[in-house]
Amino acid sequence: MIANVDGARAAADSTRLGRTLGFMRLLFSVDHALDARSKRMLARFGLTAPQRLFLRIVGRYPGIAPGEVASIMEVHPSTLSGVLRRMHSRKWIVREGDAGDRRRSLMSLTSEGRRIDELRSGTVEEAVRRALARCAPKDIEATERVLRVVGAELQREDA
Repeated sequence: MIANVDGARAAADSTRLGRTLGFMRLLFSVDHALDARSKRMLARFGLTAPQRLFLRIVGRYPGIAPGEVASIMEVHPSTLSGVLRRMHSRKWIVREGDAGDRRRSLMSLTSEGRRIDELRSGTVEEAVRRALARCAPKDIEATERVLRVVGAELQREDA
């Protein structure tokens, strides 16, 4: 019952706030929930949601370069340097030199990294998977388009 009251209140607040502020409220709500789940993951598994995403990408693409991971995550490579150091120091990834380019390193998961990669419960990924399962594919596609546009606009330096 409380969830319905809270949902009705949120809908009323969004109406009163208008489209832009109502949408921002939702974005901040999702950001807060991501942060909270990420902190629970850190306490439970020893890694945050962004660190897990990094690890999952390396697991999907063995032999990937750090810059390629940054590109997939749509962040600047310097953003991931700390994550890379933590993953390496915890022995979750190994780095090897690229035979074709000595300046580049390539990453793969260790056996411990694969164990973390296989986690399913208690992760942000699990919560998102459950949420997406409740949505129509066309709604997911529309949401992805809107979020890409909002993300691009937020990154504009001239705005």
